[in-house]
Amino acid sequence: MPPPTAHRSWRDALLIYLRAPVITMLFLGFSAGLPFLLVFSTLSAWLRSSGVEVAAIGFFAWIGMLYSIKFFWAPVVDRLALPVLTRTLGQRRGWMLLAQAMIAAGLVGLSGVDPLGNLPLVAGFALLVAFGSATQDIAIDAFRIESAPDDVQAAMASTYIIGYRGGLLAAGAGALYVASLASWEAAYLAMAALVGIGVITVLLRPEPERLSLTTQLIHEPRVRAFLRASRGRSRTLRRLGAWVIGAIVCPFTDFFSRHRRKAIWLLLFVAVFRISDLAMASMANPLYIDLGFTLATIANVTNIFGIAMSISGGILGGLLVVRYGIGPILVLGAGAAALTNLLFVALSMAGQSVPMLVMAIVGDNLANGLASAVFIAFLSSLTSRAYTATQYALFSSLMTLPGKFLSGFGGLVVTGEGYATFFLISTVLGLPAILLAIWISRDRELTPAPKAA
Repeated sequence: MPPPTAHRSWRDALLIYLRAPVITMLFLGFSAGLPFLLVFSTLSAWLRSSGVEVAAIGFFAWIGMLYSIKFFWAPVVDRLALPVLTRTLGQRRGWMLLAQAMIAAGLVGLSGVDPLGNLPLVAGFALLVAFGSATQDIAIDAFRIESAPDDVQAAMASTYIIGYRGGLLAAGAGALYVASLASWEAAYLAMAALVGIGVITVLLRPEPERLSLTTQLIHEPRVRAFLRASRGRSRTLRRLGAWVIGAIVCPFTDFFSRHRRKAIWLLLFVAVFRISDLAMASMANPLYIDLGFTLATIANVTNIFGIAMSISGGILGGLLVVRYGIGPILVLGAGAAALTNLLFVALSMAGQSVPMLVMAIVGDNLANGLASAVFIAFLSSLTSRAYTATQYALFSSLMTLPGKFLSGFGGLVVTGEGYATFFLISTVLGLPAILLAIWISRDRELTPAPKAA
């Protein structure tokens, strides 16, 4: 192995993007992003255009809770072998294929239902799509972490972001375009067909190398202790107990045993890193509308500049991590995600200014793309290769819950204090993340220096 250096060259950083695991995440990212809007804004547009009452449509937002509680069934995805699929494709690819089958089945089911008068059936198929999508996220995250070493994770995260944005674009603008030209049935059937992109990727790419589930369980000291203590009991009970300890207990005890006193601070950092941008997200569109921007202007600016800057930020974040390491870029990402909220303070004070709107959306999406890429790489480095699905699902759920919870109070703050004060508060909420990022960047155990190519 070559000795560690201060950083890689820009050429070495760019060549990372030509590696097969990195390119693979472009297509798996598309597969992950595709179902998301089809059970949210796109579905809401279909329901409203079909004459469904707004009050009923609002309850469909609860479907999104599945994404925030996916850690509950992550141990099953991590450790439970699927009949035929696991033996044929492997643990990760088998679960991805099953999840994609659920997504496709749910979309096909939605395409054949008239929403007016059949809302329970629509909700059932939407829940199937959301559950399949959340399950696919668990398997893809585990597949990504196990497919390449830590120094490639940021590049894989950035191509994942690009693919994810592509999936959102197809499920948003693409589905609406097909619906306007043909029908909603054709739109959802077309989206079901696009699930094939993820299916083909799963079938073409190899399963990451990992120990068999039985071998992993046997190597767990807690599992061995349980088996010794339970001698003489039924075989079924011992196997079930060993599986529960290995799949549910050990992923949590492993994290705390590896990081000890740092574990609580790391979990706190995970919880607050995205709190600034998630807390402000609920009031961005209301701000644009209250300032007098038309829906067409908002859509054009957010689609053209927002998506482009999000992708650019993801690529930039991946390059910077490869060249300089996770530590300093983690600080940069935390700072950028919080401080760019000040652009919305300026926008709220400037009024109906298109240049200021463009500047706010460019800065916000560029910062979020960069922060997301480096943070995904950091979370991947915290995750044990023995418990990738369970631990990463816990991290990703913890990452979004506080910000989503606080965003619900955004309307109350805006009503009482105004938009400028709200976005200033959201900036201040990001300060703990910056301070914790500085502490983590100085810990070489958590953020080792990059190696030479």
